[in-house]
Amino acid sequence: MKFLVFTDIHENRKVLPELVQRAQQKDIHFVICTGDFSTFGRGADLVLKEFNALGKKFLVIPGNHEDTEGWLDQAIRPFSNCVNLHRQAITIDDYLFLGYGGDGFAMEDAGFRKIARKWYGKYNGQKIVLLTHGPPFGTTLDRIGNRHVGNKDYRNFIERIRPQLALSGHLHETFGAQDMIGTTKCVNSGKEGVVIEMK
Repeated sequence: MKFLVFTDIHENRKVLPELVQRAQQKDIHFVICTGDFSTFGRGADLVLKEFNALGKKFLVIPGNHEDTEGWLDQAIRPFSNCVNLHRQAITIDDYLFLGYGGDGFAMEDAGFRKIARKWYGKYNGQKIVLLTHGPPFGTTLDRIGNRHVGNKDYRNFIERIRPQLALSGHLHETFGAQDMIGTTKCVNSGKEGVVIEMK
């Protein structure tokens, strides 16, 4: 199973066709975006239309630029291949993809803690890929200067449930960064995207 993941393109019209071109290759089974594909909603239709036309699943969570309640559900409604994974779970092959988008600035998130308890009770022991917009705390993905600005609740969940992979974005300063939390690989794919193969 091979997929393309990207984040924070903010409707960038130079990067978008390059991502679409890579996504349409036969080896890519589906595409993931971990938020901020628009600029406060502007350009969303263009991005969704381009990936929908590929005929492959496009899993997306909202970033802080798509964080208005219910906005993403409405935006993707005309696009049958696009899936809003915010607070949702989807199984592809034998991997479970869990999505939680929005914000990116909070170091703690009571809403995430609530759904994380449900997910832990329901999915613990499965092969999991976690999608968040903001990065987990205490990694190279959330370091700005000599401070860590990521989310502690995301990190706690990762340490507890041990997903195979944790994908995030939000911090442009750490585009391309990768790190480990225990056995979990953490990736900020950046706007140019990364191809990931899961076996």
